[in-house]
Amino acid sequence: MTGRPITEDDLHAYIDEALDPTRRGEVLAYLDAHPEVERRVAAMAAQRRALRSALAPVAEEPVPPELSLARIIEARQSRWRSRWVPTWRSAAAAVLMVGLGGIGGWFARGTAPAASGIAALKEEAAANYQVYAADHIRPVELRAGDREELVTWISQRLKHPVAVPDLSRSGYRFMGGRLVATPHGAAALFLYDDDRGTRVAVLVRPMEVEGDTPMSPHREGPLAGYAWADRGIGYSLVADAPSASLHPLANEVRQQADRVGAASSISAIDSLKRKRILP
Repeated sequence: MTGRPITEDDLHAYIDEALDPTRRGEVLAYLDAHPEVERRVAAMAAQRRALRSALAPVAEEPVPPELSLARIIEARQSRWRSRWVPTWRSAAAAVLMVGLGGIGGWFARGTAPAASGIAALKEEAAANYQVYAADHIRPVELRAGDREELVTWISQRLKHPVAVPDLSRSGYRFMGGRLVATPHGAAALFLYDDDRGTRVAVLVRPMEVEGDTPMSPHREGPLAGYAWADRGIGYSLVADAPSASLHPLANEVRQQADRVGAASSISAIDSLKRKRILP
């Protein structure tokens, strides 16, 4: 073993059969020690096989004749030879638009739009909670004692100052955190637990859309949580606990994040003033 943590990227590469033999052996050993992750990976692999099997006939279909590039060019040249020049231009544009629309519809048939914004953030928080909060061997990469190193690492990767929320007043100890992969880039995952063994996760990442969104509740199966975005950074708190008990925790995280964001804005303004960019 190299000691390198097994990441979500490693799990996806394992499913895609894209790992080198050494790393594949490490992932297999990790899965043997983590049955809940092994079950999730097995389900993802089965889904991949099912999708490939279902889409294989579509990939083998010939391009429809009406979408043939040669036919489109022939139609365009034919209209060029006509004496109504303005007419051929309109028709050629129409043929091209129909062709492009047909191609898009042909390749996109049967696909569903992927979640984005806050909806995606909620799904990502729940998915990572299911993987890491249930892990009793290595739920985090850097533990609470390495808080300073964790904050520096996460802030650099997210290109935004990030502080670890303090939930001790509510009875939750900070366990540590890790960097996780999402379809929308890197994200920070912070984990907490209380004396009853309840674990709470806070996912933080930059938002390309819905960068300022009010807090709203969400539920993914047995998991409940709250998500919101402020100043282009999204937050989602999630746990296997009643939604009502999580609302005060989410408010606490939001208030602390607001203070960090305000301090960051003041620091940025001071920096611009020192550089004489602002008066």
